[in-house]
Amino acid sequence: MSQYRKETLCIQGGYQPKNGEPRVLPIYQSTTYKYDSAEHLGKLFDLQAPGHMYTRISNPTVEAVENKIAALEGGVGAVLLSSGQAANLFSLLNIAQSGDNFISTSSIYGGTVNLFAVTMQKMGIEVRFATPGATDAEIEELFDDRTRAVFGETVANPALDVLDIERFAALAHKHDVPLIIDNTFPTPVLCRPFEFGADIVTHSTTKYMDGHAQVVGGVVVDSGRFDWTKGDKFKELTEPDESYHGVVYTRDFGEAAYITKLRVQLLRDIGAAPSPMSAYLLNLGLETLHLRMERHCENAQIVAEFLEKHEKVSWVNFPGLTSNSQYAMAQKYLPEGSCGVISFGVAGGREAAVRFMDSLKLAAIVVHVADARTCVLHPASTTHRQLTEQQLADAGIGSDLIRMSVGIENVQDILEDITQALDKA
Repeated sequence: MSQYRKETLCIQGGYQPKNGEPRVLPIYQSTTYKYDSAEHLGKLFDLQAPGHMYTRISNPTVEAVENKIAALEGGVGAVLLSSGQAANLFSLLNIAQSGDNFISTSSIYGGTVNLFAVTMQKMGIEVRFATPGATDAEIEELFDDRTRAVFGETVANPALDVLDIERFAALAHKHDVPLIIDNTFPTPVLCRPFEFGADIVTHSTTKYMDGHAQVVGGVVVDSGRFDWTKGDKFKELTEPDESYHGVVYTRDFGEAAYITKLRVQLLRDIGAAPSPMSAYLLNLGLETLHLRMERHCENAQIVAEFLEKHEKVSWVNFPGLTSNSQYAMAQKYLPEGSCGVISFGVAGGREAAVRFMDSLKLAAIVVHVADARTCVLHPASTTHRQLTEQQLADAGIGSDLIRMSVGIENVQDILEDITQALDKA
């Protein structure tokens, strides 16, 4: 199916029913599967035969959605997980262990900062943050012989910095480590990081992919292009795994080594698996992803231009504005649009921002972003509340920053709601 264009893949990818089978992807709501022989089941557990062993590891409904997302991103395989946080954690745990480190841009989602700087630190895996303005030389200084990856977000949440993927890929590859990109905001409809040199892609599928604020989930996608055998950094992939009777992932699974290990080792042991029902609902969202992203971007552009001209708005950050510092980078990587998220400040600071948010009628204050409904949030006091003042500054988050996720409603209704709320701010 990978030869089809993205719009077709959103609808038809991953599941192709045969004669007399259900037209719509079925929900295989079963934890286990029946086999004709003990020998065949043994081969499954030795990774010598394809198929499903147990729904914690794989499931037909889940597999279909994984195949669709892998095709959309242009990867060799994908693993669905129970959340975006799990996806980012697994992407790194798959190749790093206690004593190792990785480099991350600092302007990323607050929950990911906590995951990296607190929880993974307790596991003995160190994160080394680089600010968006860091030079190549400054980033080079963060590498050593225990560095295992470079991480960034295509479009940072909520700072909306656009990552120079080619630059960070070159830096990572110079040191023989992969570039991992969280592509949640653009989705593969607007950007496919593998085409610019990234090696692994993650998503919080909770956001635009689901698109309806119904299902929490995440996914890791493997490009299949990184050479894990170069040097001796990734022995987990190049040396025998005794928990599978000595399987060597790079030898036995080739370009799918990384994603196979993630599934049969990490997912097996940690168990952050999605339910078949969750995968089914996610697939419904994916079927309209290409249509929704077009409207999200169209509406956000209109709203951003409106806010930029409003006397009660002190600043606006949106990569689609020609005045924006990220505009040139967005045109390079995101020529069809960045996403539907806008950051801005209301004249009068934090108190005015609160009055504005409390006065909205159509847009809701919710701890969410990137679904069909317009919503707002004050990140400094919510999603990024645990960050220090320095971390907030490094992430580009001021006390007056409002994050607005522009939905797919009629844009005139959105503008009228913003106008009446700004009048009361």
